[in-house]
Amino acid sequence: MGLWDLILIAVALSMDAFAAGMSDGMAEWDMPSAKHIVIAFAFGLFQFLMPVAGYYAGSAFAGLVAKIAPYLSFALLGFIGGRAVVGYELERRGGHGAMLKKCRKKLGAATIFTQAVATSMDALAVGVTMLAAEKSAGLPFHAAACALLIGLITFSLSLVAVRIGQRAGNRYAERAELLGGFILILIGTKLLLEGLA
Repeated sequence: MGLWDLILIAVALSMDAFAAGMSDGMAEWDMPSAKHIVIAFAFGLFQFLMPVAGYYAGSAFAGLVAKIAPYLSFALLGFIGGRAVVGYELERRGGHGAMLKKCRKKLGAATIFTQAVATSMDALAVGVTMLAAEKSAGLPFHAAACALLIGLITFSLSLVAVRIGQRAGNRYAERAELLGGFILILIGTKLLLEGLA
């Protein structure tokens, strides 16, 4: 596994985080810039931690998690996305929905954490791949440094994604929460189908 292979893997791994970050930006189009960094940091952190966990735990633990990861990711992202879609519908219909709109909270730490975990599950298997590559062809750096590169690339792309989403959400604020919810559901479905394939 060469450096360019690692960079391509990092970009591929970060695509789910990119889409989720864009969804977050659309859902909370008035979020402060510091929160952009928090969201991107959370995605980058877990894209760093998962390969390290996969590398050090070895194939036994990673194999077990890999079996349930698609279902877990689907459940977590489906729940968050579904909640956003239902919230939008309630708001649109008024009455109880109008109350929810006034009381609706911004993206909380639990939601950001859940998204970061759900979008980084597949990175666990990359840690096992790094372990195998180290034993056969070698790695460009130590496994932890490789994982750090993956985390940094994810952080950078996620930061851009949140800002893109925020601009789109600012323009289309009325439907941004609905679109963001559907995006999260689609990411979860994609991860499930990839895991079953």
